[in-house]
Amino acid sequence: MLPIARGELIQIFRNRLVLVTSLVLPIAFGAMFIGLHKTFQRVASLGYIAAMVMFFVVTIGLYTTTVTTLAARRQNLFLKRLRSTAAGDRGILAGLLLPIVVITLVQVAVILAVLAAVTSRPSDVVLLVPAVLAAVAMMLGLGLATAGHTNSPEHAQVTTMPVMIGVLSVAGWVGATGTHKLATLKRLLPGGSATELVLNAWNGGVAVRDSLILFAPTLAWVAVAVALAGRMFRWEPRR
Repeated sequence: MLPIARGELIQIFRNRLVLVTSLVLPIAFGAMFIGLHKTFQRVASLGYIAAMVMFFVVTIGLYTTTVTTLAARRQNLFLKRLRSTAAGDRGILAGLLLPIVVITLVQVAVILAVLAAVTSRPSDVVLLVPAVLAAVAMMLGLGLATAGHTNSPEHAQVTTMPVMIGVLSVAGWVGATGTHKLATLKRLLPGGSATELVLNAWNGGVAVRDSLILFAPTLAWVAVAVALAGRMFRWEPRR
């Protein structure tokens, strides 16, 4: 797994499109939200800013890069060649995705740390960390599922749009309006409960035990995405 991950990390820094998608855009959006935090605070909370920054990174950086990477490796038959080695299927996927997952986690940690430094610290860091990890797991699973029906890196620009726009829209909706109305609907939509978790962790005012139930919808989306990926993922191009 580690040799595969090392090679994939080199490919990320060699591919300008992937480099921009996975590194430049998330950092740029994070910097924009932090720079305009006073403006955003007029209509929402710091938790909203933290949630939006997190989801910009995990959708634009992690999700789209996952789909693009797997589609490209399938198209050039690299996935097929890897399956002829001693590495198992899970080891292959883990090796290919480990670099972008680590990069994403580092980006989220750094950007949220900067946000905390220029504004105020989150009320509950212990809750914030698993909330971020749950969101990363959900988007990684959705990336695997989307890669199953993505034929090429160019096709990924189309197939990733519905999930990316949908998750960001849900995060913005929940972050700006809360869950006082339509709570069940908002929490069941992908990204809704994870956004509420970040809001609770950053803004405080909610008991931890009341927040724990919010992990269930996000983890359910992880299970659904993994199940879809198992049915739809292909190791070779369609003929």
